[in-house]
Amino acid sequence: MDIFTAGRDFVRREARLVENRLFSAVFDGADPAGVVDALRGYQNADGGFGHGLEPDKRCPDSLGLDVETAFDILLASGARDETMVRRAADWLASVATTEGAVALAAPVIENYPRASHMSEWTYEPGLNPTAGLVGRLHELGVDHPWRSLAGSWCAAELDRGLPTEAHSFHEALIFLEHTGDVDLDRIREWLPKLSFYRADADDPSYGVTPLHLASTPDSPWRALFSEAQLDAHLDRLIADQQDDGGWAITWEPPGQAATLEYRGIVTVGALRTLKAYNRL
Repeated sequence: MDIFTAGRDFVRREARLVENRLFSAVFDGADPAGVVDALRGYQNADGGFGHGLEPDKRCPDSLGLDVETAFDILLASGARDETMVRRAADWLASVATTEGAVALAAPVIENYPRASHMSEWTYEPGLNPTAGLVGRLHELGVDHPWRSLAGSWCAAELDRGLPTEAHSFHEALIFLEHTGDVDLDRIREWLPKLSFYRADADDPSYGVTPLHLASTPDSPWRALFSEAQLDAHLDRLIADQQDDGGWAITWEPPGQAATLEYRGIVTVGALRTLKAYNRL
């Protein structure tokens, strides 16, 4: 069975409705309005997203990480619902610091099953996820007072220095792609300083790879990497497909359902990346 068919069958068999609607929009030409419909079940009355949309915590309350996940799904599908996005931005404004920064999560997650890494550090407002959320709002084409406030805070933070952790760095790149001058030399020189950055395609450990930073060939960050680097990571991505057709994850979600949900997310993501780079 070929890569695509095996991955498709895994998504159909094991993934959530929202990933199935996303898959259909991306690969089958389905109306992306179906993705918006699936996301509605995760949006709370306060405008934020919760209910484990990002599966590492089984918390129904609105959280920054779930808003980010919703924005990513909208962007991946090509769907746009300005009312949905504005309500989420209103919620971000309601929980932000006076400067506009927001956190990934909140102590409320402690009342629900969660992965071990979802702990106190996720309660601290920071560039992760604030910078990425601002960048995603730009890409979604939605202006909002919180976007301006938080964008000013992010720009000031990045003027002081780039993050040294790869996830925060990735969020910063999403912000810079849409809001600032792209200084490739500065970014390239910073990559070796990052924790959780996995430059070597043969490294089996968890981390952010060049394909996370340049998930499509038209990304401005593709120029950071040689063709040989990208080819090696694409080869590794293909090799990492499991016998059941899905891709594995390298951390421990809070349960079996969350594990399958995250495998559905990364499987759709892997297929999208391979499609973008003409590897399917």
